[in-house]
Amino acid sequence: MGRPRTPLLDRERITTTALALVDEKGDFSVPQIAKRLGAQTGSVYHHVDGRDGIVELLRERVCEAIDPGTLDPRRPWDASMSAWARSYRAAFAAHPRVIPLLMTSPVRAPRVLEQYECAVTLLIDAGFGLADVMPVIIALENLVLGSALDLAAPEAMWELPDEASTPALARALDATPPGRADRAFELALTGFLAHARTLLVHRAPYAP
Repeated sequence: MGRPRTPLLDRERITTTALALVDEKGDFSVPQIAKRLGAQTGSVYHHVDGRDGIVELLRERVCEAIDPGTLDPRRPWDASMSAWARSYRAAFAAHPRVIPLLMTSPVRAPRVLEQYECAVTLLIDAGFGLADVMPVIIALENLVLGSALDLAAPEAMWELPDEASTPALARALDATPPGRADRAFELALTGFLAHARTLLVHRAPYAP
Protein backbone atom coordinates (compact mmCIF):
# COMPACT_ATOMS: atom_id res chain seq x y z
CA MET A 1 0.00 0.00 0.00
CA GLY A 2 1.40 3.40 -0.98
CA ARG A 3 1.91 6.16 1.51
CA PRO A 4 -0.82 8.82 1.78
CA ARG A 5 -0.03 12.05 -0.08
CA THR A 6 -0.86 14.01 3.05
CA PRO A 7 0.98 12.70 6.13
CA LEU A 8 -1.29 11.55 8.94
CA LEU A 9 1.01 13.05 11.53
CA ASP A 10 2.94 16.27 11.92
CA ARG A 11 3.35 18.73 14.76
CA GLU A 12 0.60 21.03 13.46
CA ARG A 13 -1.99 18.24 13.28
CA ILE A 14 -0.96 16.88 16.66
CA THR A 15 -1.30 20.33 18.24
CA THR A 16 -4.67 21.00 16.61
CA THR A 17 -6.01 17.65 17.76
CA ALA A 18 -4.68 18.04 21.31
CA LEU A 19 -6.24 21.50 21.58
CA ALA A 20 -9.58 20.19 20.32
CA LEU A 21 -9.48 17.46 22.99
CA VAL A 22 -8.67 19.99 25.71
CA ASP A 23 -11.47 22.28 24.55
CA GLU A 24 -13.88 19.34 24.69
CA LYS A 25 -12.66 17.39 27.71
CA GLY A 26 -10.24 19.59 29.63
CA ASP A 27 -7.28 17.29 28.95
CA PHE A 28 -5.72 15.04 26.33
CA SER A 29 -3.77 11.82 26.09
CA VAL A 30 -1.36 10.67 23.40
CA PRO A 31 -3.51 7.58 22.60
CA GLN A 32 -6.54 9.86 22.12
CA ILE A 33 -4.57 12.04 19.71
CA ALA A 34 -3.38 8.99 17.79
CA LYS A 35 -6.89 7.57 17.55
CA ARG A 36 -8.35 10.79 16.16
CA LEU A 37 -5.60 11.03 13.58
CA GLY A 38 -5.87 7.38 12.57
CA ALA A 39 -2.31 6.60 13.63
CA GLN A 40 -0.45 4.43 16.10
CA THR A 41 0.33 5.89 19.52
CA GLY A 42 4.04 5.21 19.07
CA SER A 43 4.05 7.20 15.84
CA VAL A 44 2.98 10.35 17.67
CA TYR A 45 6.13 10.20 19.78
CA HIS A 46 8.25 10.38 16.60
CA HIS A 47 7.05 13.97 16.13
CA VAL A 48 6.89 15.37 19.67
CA ASP A 49 8.83 15.22 22.92
CA GLY A 50 6.19 13.26 24.83
CA ARG A 51 3.25 14.76 26.68
CA ASP A 52 5.31 17.69 27.98
CA GLY A 53 6.29 18.52 24.43
CA ILE A 54 2.63 18.58 23.38
CA VAL A 55 1.78 20.86 26.31
CA GLU A 56 4.40 23.33 25.08
CA LEU A 57 3.00 23.12 21.56
CA LEU A 58 -0.41 23.98 23.03
CA ARG A 59 1.08 26.94 24.88
CA GLU A 60 2.71 28.17 21.70
CA ARG A 61 -0.49 27.72 19.68
CA VAL A 62 -2.70 29.62 22.11
CA CYS A 63 -0.11 32.37 22.60
CA GLU A 64 0.11 32.90 18.84
CA ALA A 65 -3.15 34.82 19.23
CA ILE A 66 -1.53 37.35 21.59
CA ASP A 67 -0.55 40.42 19.59
CA PRO A 68 3.21 40.89 20.11
CA GLY A 69 2.88 44.44 18.83
CA THR A 70 1.14 45.43 22.05
CA LEU A 71 4.49 45.43 23.86
CA ASP A 72 5.61 48.50 21.95
CA PRO A 73 8.63 50.19 23.58
CA ARG A 74 7.72 53.46 21.86
CA ARG A 75 4.56 53.81 23.95
CA PRO A 76 4.26 54.41 27.71
CA TRP A 77 4.89 51.17 29.59
CA ASP A 78 1.45 51.13 31.20
CA ALA A 79 -0.34 51.57 27.86
CA SER A 80 1.69 48.70 26.40
CA MET A 81 1.07 46.41 29.37
CA SER A 82 -2.62 47.22 29.33
CA ALA A 83 -2.89 46.38 25.62
CA TRP A 84 -0.89 43.18 26.15
CA ALA A 85 -3.18 42.16 29.00
CA ARG A 86 -6.29 42.58 26.87
CA SER A 87 -4.83 40.62 23.96
CA TYR A 88 -3.51 37.93 26.35
CA ARG A 89 -6.95 37.62 27.96
CA ALA A 90 -8.72 37.29 24.61
CA ALA A 91 -6.32 34.55 23.47
CA PHE A 92 -6.91 32.42 26.56
CA ALA A 93 -10.61 33.19 26.78
CA ALA A 94 -10.91 31.33 23.46
CA HIS A 95 -9.48 28.20 25.13
CA PRO A 96 -10.09 28.53 28.90
CA ARG A 97 -9.80 24.82 29.60
CA VAL A 98 -6.15 24.85 28.56
CA ILE A 99 -5.23 27.22 31.41
CA PRO A 100 -4.98 24.64 34.25
CA LEU A 101 -2.97 22.38 31.96
CA LEU A 102 -0.40 25.06 31.12
CA MET A 103 -0.12 26.25 34.71
CA THR A 104 1.38 22.91 35.78
CA SER A 105 4.46 22.94 33.55
CA PRO A 106 7.38 25.38 33.05
CA VAL A 107 7.37 27.71 30.05
CA ARG A 108 9.87 26.50 27.46
CA ALA A 109 8.38 27.42 24.08
CA PRO A 110 10.84 29.82 22.37
CA ARG A 111 8.18 32.07 20.81
CA VAL A 112 6.44 32.43 24.16
CA LEU A 113 9.72 33.21 25.92
CA GLU A 114 10.26 35.96 23.34
CA GLN A 115 7.11 37.70 24.57
CA TYR A 116 8.33 37.51 28.15
CA GLU A 117 11.66 38.97 27.04
CA CYS A 118 9.81 41.91 25.47
CA ALA A 119 7.71 42.45 28.60
CA VAL A 120 10.75 42.30 30.89
CA THR A 121 12.71 44.71 28.69
CA LEU A 122 9.78 47.10 28.59
CA LEU A 123 9.54 47.22 32.39
CA ILE A 124 13.29 47.56 32.93
CA ASP A 125 13.45 50.40 30.42
CA ALA A 126 10.52 52.05 32.22
CA GLY A 127 12.59 52.11 35.41
CA PHE A 128 11.33 49.11 37.38
CA GLY A 129 13.88 47.45 39.62
CA LEU A 130 14.87 43.92 38.63
CA ALA A 131 13.36 42.52 41.83
CA ASP A 132 9.97 43.97 40.90
CA VAL A 133 9.83 42.95 37.24
CA MET A 134 8.74 39.32 37.50
CA PRO A 135 6.24 39.92 40.35
CA VAL A 136 4.61 42.61 38.18
CA ILE A 137 4.38 40.27 35.18
CA ILE A 138 3.16 37.32 37.25
CA ALA A 139 0.55 39.47 38.99
CA LEU A 140 -0.71 40.66 35.62
CA GLU A 141 -0.87 37.07 34.37
CA ASN A 142 -2.85 36.00 37.44
CA LEU A 143 -5.32 38.79 36.73
CA VAL A 144 -5.55 37.95 33.01
CA LEU A 145 -5.90 34.18 33.35
CA GLY A 146 -8.40 34.44 36.18
CA SER A 147 -10.48 36.79 34.07
CA ALA A 148 -10.22 34.49 31.04
CA LEU A 149 -11.70 31.71 33.18
CA ASP A 150 -14.37 34.10 34.44
CA LEU A 151 -15.42 34.81 30.85
CA ALA A 152 -16.21 31.11 30.46
CA ALA A 153 -18.41 31.14 33.56
CA PRO A 154 -22.17 31.78 33.52
CA GLU A 155 -23.19 35.43 33.65
CA ALA A 156 -25.22 34.65 36.78
CA MET A 157 -22.81 32.95 39.19
CA TRP A 158 -24.94 33.27 42.33
CA GLU A 159 -28.26 31.46 42.74
CA LEU A 160 -30.17 32.58 45.81
CA PRO A 161 -32.83 30.24 47.21
CA ASP A 162 -34.55 33.30 48.62
CA GLU A 163 -33.61 36.93 49.10
CA ALA A 164 -34.55 36.97 52.77
CA SER A 165 -31.48 35.01 53.90
CA THR A 166 -28.98 37.16 51.94
CA PRO A 167 -30.67 40.54 51.42
CA ALA A 168 -27.50 42.58 50.88
CA LEU A 169 -26.21 40.12 48.30
CA ALA A 170 -29.58 40.13 46.54
CA ARG A 171 -29.57 43.93 46.28
CA ALA A 172 -26.00 43.99 45.02
CA LEU A 173 -26.74 41.37 42.36
CA ASP A 174 -29.84 43.24 41.23
CA ALA A 175 -27.77 46.40 40.87
CA THR A 176 -24.99 44.73 38.85
CA PRO A 177 -25.12 45.78 35.19
CA PRO A 178 -24.52 43.33 32.31
CA GLY A 179 -20.95 42.41 31.39
CA ARG A 180 -19.92 41.29 34.86
CA ALA A 181 -16.63 39.68 33.77
CA ASP A 182 -15.53 42.60 31.58
CA ARG A 183 -16.32 45.17 34.26
CA ALA A 184 -14.44 43.17 36.89
CA PHE A 185 -11.43 42.81 34.58
CA GLU A 186 -11.25 46.55 33.90
CA LEU A 187 -11.52 47.30 37.62
CA ALA A 188 -8.73 44.84 38.46
CA LEU A 189 -6.51 46.05 35.62
CA THR A 190 -6.92 49.66 36.69
CA GLY A 191 -6.01 48.76 40.27
CA PHE A 192 -3.03 46.69 39.17
CA LEU A 193 -1.59 49.49 37.01
CA ALA A 194 -2.14 52.04 39.78
CA HIS A 195 -0.15 49.92 42.22
CA ALA A 196 2.57 49.19 39.66
CA ARG A 197 3.01 52.93 39.15
CA THR A 198 3.67 53.34 42.88
CA LEU A 199 6.60 50.94 42.56
CA LEU A 200 8.22 53.43 40.20
CA VAL A 201 7.39 56.44 42.36
CA HIS A 202 8.82 54.91 45.55
CA ARG A 203 11.80 53.18 43.99
CA ALA A 204 15.11 54.48 45.29
CA PRO A 205 17.32 55.97 42.54
CA TYR A 206 20.14 53.57 43.37
CA ALA A 207 17.98 50.41 43.54
CA PRO A 208 19.02 47.66 41.10
